[in-house]
Amino acid sequence: MASKEDLFAEAAKHWDLERLYQAFAEAKRQISPRSRRGLTETEKLYLRGLLSGCSPAEIARQLFQSSKSAEVYLCKTLYQYVKKLADVPNEPVGNWRNICDRLQEAGYKTQSSPEFKINNSVPTEALVKIVNIGFDSNTGTIDINIRVSIPSTSEAPKTEDLDKDA
Repeated sequence: MASKEDLFAEAAKHWDLERLYQAFAEAKRQISPRSRRGLTETEKLYLRGLLSGCSPAEIARQLFQSSKSAEVYLCKTLYQYVKKLADVPNEPVGNWRNICDRLQEAGYKTQSSPEFKINNSVPTEALVKIVNIGFDSNTGTIDINIRVSIPSTSEAPKTEDLDKDA
């Protein structure tokens, strides 16, 4: 079973979590000045769950809680903070999916790196050369040199030769 810190780790790949935690903590302080400073670990966990695209029911399932408990918790905490951040205190959140949209509009989503195009970098030539095979007691060793040609974005193909000594 994954630890609570590992749950919903997907959120860290696409969201600026530290900035979100700080913004949510400030919204929390403004809404409930007497509450604990900063976000609780549970609030962070639920936030990461939402940012990972999980519904309240899916978050509850992963945390071994009832779906209704998760919905009530989110309504009393994170949804209120989002409304404060988005400066729409009287507007209903509507749907948990709106959370990501509002936070993305507010600039909390990290820029994703451009997709790596595998079809432009598929080797056009490959050469594998076994240069040595040896056996000692219970150990076998095989030394292999590999040469792979990968087309570049220019017209002329480039060759990476791993056979050369450094």
